[in-house]
Amino acid sequence: MNNVKKSFSIRDMENLSGIKAHTIRIWEKRYNLFTPERTSTNIRTYSLVSLQKLLNITLLYNNGYKISKIAKLEESLIPVMVREIVSNNSEKNHAINAFKLAMINFDQTLFLNTYSSLLSERSFRDIFNEVFIPLLNELGLLWQTDTISPAHEHFITHLIKQKIYINTEKLQMREPTQKDKVFALFLPENEIHELGLLYLNYEITLRGYKSIYLGQTMPIESLADLLKYYSNVHFISYFTVSPTKDELTTYFNKFSKTLNTSGESKLFVLGHQIQYISENELPNTIKTFNSIEQLIEVL
Repeated sequence: MNNVKKSFSIRDMENLSGIKAHTIRIWEKRYNLFTPERTSTNIRTYSLVSLQKLLNITLLYNNGYKISKIAKLEESLIPVMVREIVSNNSEKNHAINAFKLAMINFDQTLFLNTYSSLLSERSFRDIFNEVFIPLLNELGLLWQTDTISPAHEHFITHLIKQKIYINTEKLQMREPTQKDKVFALFLPENEIHELGLLYLNYEITLRGYKSIYLGQTMPIESLADLLKYYSNVHFISYFTVSPTKDELTTYFNKFSKTLNTSGESKLFVLGHQIQYISENELPNTIKTFNSIEQLIEVL
């Protein structure tokens, strides 16, 4: 894998660990915890090993271990103590750090063990809302600041998706109990960011509704097929990058013309692009939501 980061700046170290650069330098000088390399222009860089060590030390430090004590530990003992804390303690900050470490190392065993220690004390919904959502928000920032590569982001989001699929499938074994409406979940053309949509599919199924999951890149014309089978379809979509700001009005007009001939279909939209939509310009069959929680309240 060529696009996996091998060296990290002090800023990367700070972004990933939450420990200030100034403190990292003190730990380095006073306790000799890390040995940075120098670039030809004399800028400090840190190896993947140093980053792993920093994340591990942060976890111990946040658990009340003094840095002077950590510095005296045998190097091989640090990861062992960390694993012990993570398996005995499902506090969400440890979990987020453990998930970040799993991501940096492409370590799915650590991901799965951390997840299962969380699951012993809380529900899947709690894990998603209290741990995965903050983790994903942090990843967005790490990605923008170039701290992690697309390979890291894909790795971790795939594992989170896997958990959503497993939990949704358990619910899909039961016949829907709510018959007043049917939900169809899709992403518009050129849109591939489906994690939020997958989670909504879980929440809708949990509430006993029939949910038809259509996934990525669905043209409006193809959605029209559903109207042959169901009269009261509520379409739900995420607009993260597409349609663009300039295409939104055209998209909504086309949606109304193609899918709302009888006035019974509705479209609920979430995602980054909705900031460009003024609610009062929309027909009352189209509604925007700022968050998953807000949409769930309407269900």
